[in-house]
Amino acid sequence: MIYRQQYRVLSSDADLYRRLRLSRMLTLMQEAAIAHTEALGAGREKTLDRGILWAVAMQRVQVRRLPEYDETFELLSWPGEMMHVLFPRYCRIVDPAGDTLAESSALWILMDAETRQRVFPESAGIRVPGMRFGAPPPLPRALPAAKGDPVPFEVPYSFADLNGHMNNARLTDLAEDRMPGALRAMRVRQIEAEYTGEARPGDRLALRGQRCGSVYSLSGEKERALFRLRMEYAEDQTDGI
Repeated sequence: MIYRQQYRVLSSDADLYRRLRLSRMLTLMQEAAIAHTEALGAGREKTLDRGILWAVAMQRVQVRRLPEYDETFELLSWPGEMMHVLFPRYCRIVDPAGDTLAESSALWILMDAETRQRVFPESAGIRVPGMRFGAPPPLPRALPAAKGDPVPFEVPYSFADLNGHMNNARLTDLAEDRMPGALRAMRVRQIEAEYTGEARPGDRLALRGQRCGSVYSLSGEKERALFRLRMEYAEDQTDGI
């Protein structure tokens, strides 16, 4: 019952270093989680069609190596045991030899599409049975806010998903656009994100970006904190163009 899907990195999936784009990797992980959740009996007829949305609250991705252009890989995804209002979800990317390239843990929640408030799973009659599959990666953790002078940013229409807010995968695009180029050329080792609010199209946010060695942090706020992102790179490895 573990979800498995084969992929090949297309030219549109890769960045200028020919590596799988981070936002594309996160998107594939999200789509796998949704597809598997539907297969386990919690599909759109129990959620989206009733005005209930799935949303990622926290995520942590550990990367050994990103797949490269024209490379094939397999994505595995499975749920952990429910934690009150949180739905743990794990993903793993492996190469044809079975070696792990990246693995992720995420905490998903249910949200009312109209009130934008959390939905209690038991009240909605939604349950996703947890599965055991080897040693799962560590769960996400709370993150500190980035320090730095605030920079205004208006959320564009293209950043929104069917939930009506900025998709978490686009947040990595935003961070990569803002970080120093020398850091962007390094190989990413870890991505951590915490989402405490929604950024919707047209919202004007205050962004704070901070580089500390091989770590780049990005925070966004609008009256209150909306998201925090931390991206760690390997200082001793860079790619040329």
